[in-house]
Amino acid sequence: MSHQDTSSSAFPISPPPHAATTPVRAPAPQTPKPVLLDDIPLNRFHIKIAGLTFGAHFTEGYALGTVGYALASMNRQMPLDSFWMGAIGSSALIGIFLGSLVFGRLSDRLGRQRIFLSSFVIITVAAFLQFFATSPTELFALRVLIGFGMGGDFTVGHAILAEFSPRKHRGALLGSFSVVWTIGYVVANVLGMSYGHAGPDAWRWLLASASLPALIVLVLRIGTPESPRWLLGKGRLKEANDIVLKHFGPGVTLDAEDAMASVATKQGYARLFQADLIRRTLFNCGFFVCLVIPYFAIYTFLPGILKVIGLSNGFGADLLLNAVLVIGAVLGIWLTIKLPRRHFLIGSFAVTCAMLVTMSLLPSSATLAMIVAFAVFTLTMSAFSNLVGVFPPECFPTEVRASGVGLAIACSRLGSAIGTFLLPVGIAEIGFHYTMMVLAAVLLIGMIVSMAWAPETRNLTLRAASGAS
Repeated sequence: MSHQDTSSSAFPISPPPHAATTPVRAPAPQTPKPVLLDDIPLNRFHIKIAGLTFGAHFTEGYALGTVGYALASMNRQMPLDSFWMGAIGSSALIGIFLGSLVFGRLSDRLGRQRIFLSSFVIITVAAFLQFFATSPTELFALRVLIGFGMGGDFTVGHAILAEFSPRKHRGALLGSFSVVWTIGYVVANVLGMSYGHAGPDAWRWLLASASLPALIVLVLRIGTPESPRWLLGKGRLKEANDIVLKHFGPGVTLDAEDAMASVATKQGYARLFQADLIRRTLFNCGFFVCLVIPYFAIYTFLPGILKVIGLSNGFGADLLLNAVLVIGAVLGIWLTIKLPRRHFLIGSFAVTCAMLVTMSLLPSSATLAMIVAFAVFTLTMSAFSNLVGVFPPECFPTEVRASGVGLAIACSRLGSAIGTFLLPVGIAEIGFHYTMMVLAAVLLIGMIVSMAWAPETRNLTLRAASGAS
């Protein structure tokens, strides 16, 4: 036996005293870190909520798009003077103004789910009853009621989708509202052009047909859960956690500390004008108004505009313009994903302003240049109109999100009504070129407001929405 072996046998090495009494334990399994609702991957439930809000915007675009062609048909059966033409044409905008204010506040007080459902009960019933209207007064009242429901759905739809969506995909989902609305509007235009004069009661079928997609959306919305962020803000922690567990699984959590802090926060429209939110409130109302004034003014009186720029009005011209609107809206989704929100907004205001200035300076004989400028204006306007669905819900905290969205929408519809009323007056009094310059000035104001107050919300969590801008 070698020396090494002998030593080893004679003097065995004893383990340390603590080794005999302390068992060796396997490492404890690591508990997965909870994932915030803002950061989870997109799943089937997100797609379902998005589909329900998209279906609503299709219906709303369709319902608003039918009225122009229906009025032309209705006028032959039930003659309308200029007052009733204007009143019925603007009736839904009046309803949206009222509905967004009323339902925005109610949604923050009573919850998202109730308004999410009841707004479409109103739209469905009122749209169907248009078939039986026997006077301009009845049709006006029904379309105000449709707009009232739309105002509620605009506010709560934006809020509930924002509160369920992960921030990585929130911009694309919220920006898609404009695309779907535009598609609904274009479908209504195509049907109106094709069947608006099919018979004496064509206007009844055209208007009432909006009740079909509305009914589908209403039925599919039954059973939609309440927003867990709203529940948490009301101190209903268990209900909020149960909804998150059911639809997103274990390991997903809400930021309870921030949401519970909002329980004691003063709510209502006064909250929007407190020091930490007033700049965001003024920004959302300001940019929204400056965007929709030229949008509604120009496209409401599009036949006259097309005639001035040298593009004859007809099926081909309408179809081409509608195609540009859809392409612009789809392009806007991609730009919303790729570009910082703030840069996209400011740059788009600059481009549209420049195009209207160009149209105001070009002589009437420069037909091709006028058409190109108008096409660029239309494409850009359609693209950055997506941001009206993105900025408001991302800028406000949960306790006043629907109120903030509702106030911005109400201001925008008031602005659109003013612009729609003043455009023909302006063209008649000061001419087309000076009117375009005035609308360009409105877009310039929107750009200045955005440069001064627009926050960057691209990577913002909804918790951060409560911070000062």
